[in-house]
Parts: sequence; structure tokens; C-alpha cells
Amino acid sequence: MTSFITPAPLKGTGRDLVDRINALKKERDAIILAHNYQIGEVQDVADFVGDSLELSRHAAMTSHPVIVFCGVHFMAETAKVLSPDKTVLVPDLHAGCPMSDMVTPEDVRRLRQEHPGAMVVTYVNSSAAVKAESDICCTSANAVRIIESIPAHQKVIFLPDQYLGEFVQRKTGRSLILYSGFCPTHVRIMAADIFRERKKHPDALVIAHPECPAPVAEGADVVASTSRMAIEVKSSEKKEVIVGTEIGMIHRLSRENPEKTFIPACQSCDCANMKVNSLEKILWSLEDMAPEILLDPGIIAGARKALDRMLSLS
Repeated sequence: MTSFITPAPLKGTGRDLVDRINALKKERDAIILAHNYQIGEVQDVADFVGDSLELSRHAAMTSHPVIVFCGVHFMAETAKVLSPDKTVLVPDLHAGCPMSDMVTPEDVRRLRQEHPGAMVVTYVNSSAAVKAESDICCTSANAVRIIESIPAHQKVIFLPDQYLGEFVQRKTGRSLILYSGFCPTHVRIMAADIFRERKKHPDALVIAHPECPAPVAEGADVVASTSRMAIEVKSSEKKEVIVGTEIGMIHRLSRENPEKTFIPACQSCDCANMKVNSLEKILWSLEDMAPEILLDPGIIAGARKALDRMLSLS
């Protein structure tokens, strides 16, 4: 059995940690990327905060030889696929994704056998090995555009998130072969939550993520990726916003819109995996240059094709 030794907590203030991270980041010539669902202090120390598509683009474009990826494991894998010559660090290897774990490369091969000739469109919330078995990837920000780019007569297998797939079907009118995966955090948001908060805040803007079940999406004013949410909130004249996504998003929205009030549709809808990273772990990662994401070259090549096809349409 492998045993893990957890380092003792670092002594000092948060400012001390941030100063030490910034100094070591400069020494390593590193860039810190953080997803919108990370805890506030991690978002604040990052060089860039965004959604999966934005982070993918930054991972591909950055000239820094070291990427510290504060998100979940599949996101760091995506950065490695797009930048195989760079060192990609993840502060905590245990930052997994239940949705990503719901589909395997074997599942993709089985679906291809069951649906000969079908094109496989895979949400980026999946492992690099699954991406390598796919034809093209998508994010919540560009899924509709990706499906619209595929000829209408072409059968499409969409995986792993069934609720994002259903949202795409409603937006495009296409019939997709849907996998039965889902995000355990977003499925906890109920239509009743939206109704309750709307009743309390009748003038509020309601935003929801397309990973939510259809009744939640149908009850929202805006259904969008987290990056699009940020744009919609900033441009809205409404001073109250009901947020139907993982509650970590509220930190970014509040920072960018201090004059507005944000109400979580679901107080308990936070992703434990997204919350395992911390300032201490970022510092340890930069000190030790570990844990590092390492992938088989064959998987990198296959996944790169699917991701490059997505980025060319984005």
C-alpha cells in the first residue's frame, strides 16, 4: 500500500504565502492557472482565472515553461496535451472529477461498435485517454457551435454529460446519442431552488450552467458557461443575481461586480474536488516541482487531435 505524508501547515500569514509563491513563481518562470470554482485565495493568486475553454487556450499559448494548474485532474491533463514540452504541475493529485471518471476509453470503443459511423464529441470534462478515443472535444462554452459544425446527417455520440447534451439538443434541434454521465454538483441544483430564490428576489437575474438538469436551465434567464456568465452579469443592469452553478463562481463575480449582490441557488452545491487546492499546496508544488502530470505520447497525440479540432472552431 502506498502511504502519503502530509506536510505540516506552513506558519505565517496569507500575505507571506502569496509573497513566497510569487517569488518562487518568478524563479521557476511559472504561470498559475485557476478555474472559476477554486477557493477565493487560489483565484486571487492566479495569473489567470477562467473556464475550461479559456484555460485550454492559455495553456496552449503561454510561453512559460512551467504551468501550475489549479483545477481538477483532467484540466491539468488537457494543459499537458496542449503543451507536452512544458512541465505541468497540479497542487493536489487527488483533485479528481466524478463526471470524468464515469467514462473510460473502453466505453468509447464500445459505443463506436454499437453506433457504426457515428462521430464522437467529448466534453472536456474527461480524461486524456478518453479524449484520445474521440473525434472532437467541446466545452460548455462552445458545445452548440461544435455540434452545428457537424453535417446534419452525421450521427453524433455526445459524452459524458447527458445534461449538457440535452441542452445542446434543445439549442440545435439535433438528435444526439447521449451518454449517462453527469456532474454530481450541478444535479443537486433543483428547479425548486430557482423558484424559491426568484420569489425572494423577483428582480434578480438568474444564471445557470448547462450541466444543470433541464428544469433548472428552463427556469433561468441565462444558461451559459462560467466565462459567459461573467460577461452577462457585468453587462446586466440588475443588481441582484441568482447563481445556478458551483458556488466558487460567486467569488469571481463578486470581485468583478462589487456593487452587485449574488445569491447561490444552492448553498451546498460546491465541488469538494475543486476545493482541495490551497496556497500551501501551490507553494509546495513550486518548491518540489511536483506532482507533475505525465502522459503516454500516444494518448497525447490522440487527445491533441480532438482538442485542436475544437480550438480551430472556437
